[in-house]
Parts: sequence; structure tokens; C-alpha cells
Amino acid sequence: MISSEGVLKSIQRWLPGPFVIALVLTLITYVLALCLTGDGSTSTPAYALTVVGFWEQGFWELLQFTLQMVLILVFGHTLALTPIASKAIDQIVRHCDSNAKAAFIVTLFTIIAGLFNWGLGLIFGAIMARKVAEHARKNRIPINFPLIGACAYVGMMVWHGGLSGSAPLTVNSPGHSLVAEMGILSTGETLYSTLNIVTTLLLITILPLLMFWVGKRSNSQSFELPNYNQNKKLPTLSGAERLDGAKWLGIGLGLGIVVYSFHKAFIQPEQFSWQFLNLNYINFLLFGLGLLLHTTVQRFTFAFEEALPGATGIILQFPLYAGIIGIMKYSGMITIYSDWFVSHSNATTFPLLTFISGGLVNIFVPSGGGQWAMQGPIIVEACKAMDIPFYKGVMALAYGDQVTNMLQPFWALPIMGITGLKASEIFPYTFLLFAAGFLIFGAVLLLF
Repeated sequence: MISSEGVLKSIQRWLPGPFVIALVLTLITYVLALCLTGDGSTSTPAYALTVVGFWEQGFWELLQFTLQMVLILVFGHTLALTPIASKAIDQIVRHCDSNAKAAFIVTLFTIIAGLFNWGLGLIFGAIMARKVAEHARKNRIPINFPLIGACAYVGMMVWHGGLSGSAPLTVNSPGHSLVAEMGILSTGETLYSTLNIVTTLLLITILPLLMFWVGKRSNSQSFELPNYNQNKKLPTLSGAERLDGAKWLGIGLGLGIVVYSFHKAFIQPEQFSWQFLNLNYINFLLFGLGLLLHTTVQRFTFAFEEALPGATGIILQFPLYAGIIGIMKYSGMITIYSDWFVSHSNATTFPLLTFISGGLVNIFVPSGGGQWAMQGPIIVEACKAMDIPFYKGVMALAYGDQVTNMLQPFWALPIMGITGLKASEIFPYTFLLFAAGFLIFGAVLLLF
């Protein structure tokens, strides 16, 4: 009989690195586009070059988003290196005195952070996992570090049903692209619906307990942490360089940014809305908090340089996934794919099949906003034709988009950069989270 540890080692042996996975997915998407799209009016070699053009066109379309993701990772890590943030996380981590408790605590707090904002949840989970490892090493607590890294990734399986969910916030925005077809769908109908509240309560209860159970039954492993030169001393400043060490400059600028951000979010709007919580806002706030809490420009830039290596994978792989989106969007493959699911569903099975289709597309297009832009029109038309509430279609896609993040290493790049873990080490455990999430989401969509 094959042991569970043997299965995990087999998965680790055969799972390639994230960059190779992105290349393989690019090749698969390209071949599928050649086989499924095109009107037959052009020769195969000519259309093959056309699809390459789709890939090249998409390759450059997410440069702004790429930089936003790099900054949210590096600014978040920089903030975590401040003494006050480090002490706050340490207060949580000190309760992680066993492998099972560490898995439970990291999962629980990462889910909470992920429901608030997906970017913060991703960074918080990564930093917390690293802190758990440092705490375990210092106190000689045996832990399974890949399991803890997987727990730190769980925020990406709950985010789309949280306050930063792309699809629910998009359809709540005046003038969104589908407003003529469906009107404005308030967050009370999506994020605060009975469907989503029940789903969220199940996730926040079951997933930490599941990871606690796995932690009880998994073996501890030795591990290495990436060195960010945290013991390196700050250089002595002289002349005009002393401005870099001036606290009045660092604190003053940081405080000004934080106050402005607070004013923009809570005072300036005529009616408060969580829509202000976007990537640009989060990055701007993280920048201000980093300056404020590091107190000087010198300390801030030093911490920034320590955090920067963790963003290497994002810079390298984001253009590849943008290229995949380009192929699927410009070739029409996404329409063919979504139409097939719609044609094989009815009013009862449509939410579940939309959930499954959203999960499959997410493996190739790991972007919630981009996925809604492509699949949203098809889902809305199907809801109208089958008299299904729009909110069900929106949330079904949101759940599908997030659940297969547990199978897609793209968003795990920040965790791997900060912890030094490999995709092959954490993904045997995230598969368990995927299986649990699939059952929870599927059951709720069928029952509500």
C-alpha cells in the first residue's frame, strides 16, 4: 500500500518549476487555438503566425499590472520588516508551538487577511510563514515548512468572495461594461448574499481545522530560509547624505501619505464604498506606512532592497500569462469554451458548470478581473436566457476563479520568494485545500 508521504514525494518529483509550467501552458494554449479557432480562410502556416501575433499582443498588455504586483509584494515585505510589524506578527507566531497549531493559526489569519484584501492576504501569509519558520528554528519546534507555506497561500482561495473581489466590485460600479445587460449589481446581492456568507463561514471554519488535522499527521522536515542580509549594518552617512537618515523627512512624508490615503477613503467620498481598496490605493498606503514606520529614507530603502529578490518570479512570468490571455481573447477561444459549457447546462446545473469552467480558465488566465472581462458577457446572457439570478453567475465564476489558484503556482510566487520554498514542495498540500474548497463551493452553489 502506498503511503501518503510517498504520494507527496511522487508529486514533488514530477511537478516542474513555475516558469516551466507557464511555458507549457503557453504551448498548450497555442496548440488549442490552432485546432479550435480560425475561419478556414487562411492557410495553417499563416494562421499559426497570426496566433503568435495574438500572443505577442497580449505579452505587453499587463505591464502596469505586473508593476503593481511587484510593488505590492516588495512594499508589503518592506512593511513587514519594520520593528512594529515584526513584533505584531511575532505575537501571533509565538502561539505556534507545534506543527498542527502553526498550520491552524497561519490558515486562519491568512483567510481573514485574504477576505479583507487579496494582496495583503498574500503578503501577510508569506511573511507569517517565514516568521513561523524562524520561530520554530529558534525554539527547536519540529514543523513541516512546506505545509505551513501551503497554509499561507490559502488567502488566494477566498479572496474573490471578499472585499476585494474583482467581479463583484466590477458589477457594482456605475458604467461597467455590462451595465446595459444587467444593470448595477450591489455588493449586498453578491458579497453580502446568504450564498456568500454561508460559503465564507464554511471556509473559515473547515479549512483551518483541515490543516490542523494534516499538521497532526505530517512529518517535520529540515528547511532553509533565503538570506536577506538582515544583519548587515547601515552605512554611516555624511554630508548631504545625512538627509537619508533624517527622521523628520521619513516620518513627515510617510505620515502625509497615510493621512491623505485615510482622507481619500473615508472622508472624501459622499458615500463610503469598499471600491477604494484597489491595487493602486494599497500600494500607495503601503509605501506611506513603510516610510512612516521605518522612520528614515535610509532604513526604508535598505529594507526595500532586502525584499526585492522575492519579486523575480513575478517579473519573469507575468508577461507569459499575459500572452496566454492574448491568445484566448483575440483568437475567440474563450468564447468557444464558455459557449460549450452554457449549451450543456440548465437552470439547476448552470451555477456549478460556471464554477467548473471558471476554475479551468483560471489555470490559463490567473487574473480575476481579466477572467470576468472575457467570460462575463457569456454568463450574463445565459442567466437572462435561463432566468437565473445574476448574482449566482457572478459568484459561481468568482468561486471557480479562486479555487484553482491552489493548483496554479502563479500567485504563489511571492510566498516562494519570501520563504524559499518550491512549488513542488507546497502544492501537494494546496491540492488538499483545492479538494476541500471544490466540495464546499460546489455544495453551496447546488443548495442555494
